[in-house]
Amino acid sequence: TVGIMLGIQFVSALGEFGAQSQVVIAVAKSVTREFGALITAILVAGRSGSALAARIGSMTVSQEVDALAVIGIDPVRYLVAPALIAMLVMLPLLTIFADAVAIFGAALYSAPALDVTPTAYMLQTMSLLTPGDLGQGISKSIVFALLITLIGVSTGFSVTGGAEGVGRATTRAVVLSICWIIIADMIFSFFLNR
Repeated sequence: TVGIMLGIQFVSALGEFGAQSQVVIAVAKSVTREFGALITAILVAGRSGSALAARIGSMTVSQEVDALAVIGIDPVRYLVAPALIAMLVMLPLLTIFADAVAIFGAALYSAPALDVTPTAYMLQTMSLLTPGDLGQGISKSIVFALLITLIGVSTGFSVTGGAEGVGRATTRAVVLSICWIIIADMIFSFFLNR
């Protein structure tokens, strides 16, 4: 839907200036550099960041984390490392998938408006994208994966107050993750697009 929305906006906005031919490059670069990584990270923060905070928070409240430490298992290595590795692998892959789906969605809407076939639209997109465009989105997704995981687990480890505390921590993890993702994205965009 992001690709379709961008297609609608760019066809309309660029059409006012007679620059509809630039829709393909505008959508391709905005999706791969910005929106694919950002929206994927926000969705993952809401889903996986909250799950990490809730799982570790529940373990903290029920003293399972303390039990791990007592039997000689490092809770950080045992609970955080697998989640961090999974997030570092999956978020970039999800970002690539989101980029492809968004560009395909833009092709479905924009191709008829530009009087080309969706296949021609996709081929033109592939010819216009550079490895740097994809690299920018993937590098952002790696930073976002770190932020989501670290915020989720640190919030989970700091839970107090039973089940109510777990609920508050889960909400806090999502809000903090989204805020830091947006701040990091702004910093990335500032330095990478100068």
